[in-house]
Amino acid sequence: MNLPSAEVLRHIVDVHCHPTDAPEGVSDASMERLEITICAMSTMPSDQAKVRSLALRYPDKVVPCFGYHPWFSHLISTESTPISKEDHYRKLFFSESVHIKPNDDVRLEEQLQLLLHALPDPRPLSAIIDEVRRNLVEFPSAMVGEVGVDRVFRVPVDFFASPRVLTSFHIPLSHQLAVLRAQMELAVELGRSVSIHSVKAQQATIELLGDMKQKHGARWNKISVDLHSCGFSAQSWLDVEKKHENVFLSLSTVINHKHANHRALIAACSPDRLLVESDYNDINMCTLRTWQMINIVANVREWPIENDDAWTDDPYLSQPGEEWGVIRRLEQNWIRFKNGRHPLKQTRKEKKRPDYQSEDSENEKLDR
Repeated sequence: MNLPSAEVLRHIVDVHCHPTDAPEGVSDASMERLEITICAMSTMPSDQAKVRSLALRYPDKVVPCFGYHPWFSHLISTESTPISKEDHYRKLFFSESVHIKPNDDVRLEEQLQLLLHALPDPRPLSAIIDEVRRNLVEFPSAMVGEVGVDRVFRVPVDFFASPRVLTSFHIPLSHQLAVLRAQMELAVELGRSVSIHSVKAQQATIELLGDMKQKHGARWNKISVDLHSCGFSAQSWLDVEKKHENVFLSLSTVINHKHANHRALIAACSPDRLLVESDYNDINMCTLRTWQMINIVANVREWPIENDDAWTDDPYLSQPGEEWGVIRRLEQNWIRFKNGRHPLKQTRKEKKRPDYQSEDSENEKLDR
């Protein structure tokens, strides 16, 4: 697939990728060749500093994203008091929410002992939030991510081993949600956008979004939320889109192209909520993978793809119209996502209340 010129590529944003996860790291040569903007996600203890370093080296190309992925949430203790390593993992993996089959006790105990030997001491959630806070404060344009919930993931003995040896243990959903909620509360507090992973946890994700909106109101709408590589049904997405003015949808060929509903999602989504991503860990492939997703979006929505000759930065084309192509539309969506401050729709009851304070006046108060 032929890529457009650098003049066109500079308008493209890969809203979710993992370059610091590559075993060989991220070379300066690769970053010098990069002609798009990337949102580099962190997920685990070891890559928070790697993302930070990459953003310091290439501030014009990298939007850093700090947070802890649900796959690593078992490394975090949500207890209010210190807890031993064994007590933490035993309590987590043998919780009431974990269904243990008869006669499995011995096998599971053996797996637990393997994990106790391989896993580190848990870190308090408060320490995790302090760490993410420091990174976000250092980078005013940074996002929170990748965070989320995953009901499929099984805990491996060694995440970095090849092949991975998986245990029978899942991380309880309640624990994942506690870690996610704390990070989202921080995002609201600091006014930062969030990239959310949600696998087989659609209802839990929707309920959490509703809780956040109910609790924070206009402050919730001040940030943007991306459901990355979204696997929702088209109808479920439409329900989310209707209830949340600040939630966007991004898709990748790595994940979504495997599922038949990704084209239906693109067709159903409001044109100003669509974003694209690579979800790739090889920086040399991020541009191509993002470009592939752009072409799919253009095909489904029947939007033209700007070529080198047709591209223009004419200010008279600053408003969306029939002449806008897929790249310009997605670029404007990214700008809306990045800027936040989404208008909060009034309910019928609120419109009737004479003392109702609009979202504009509330936002003004928040900015004082």
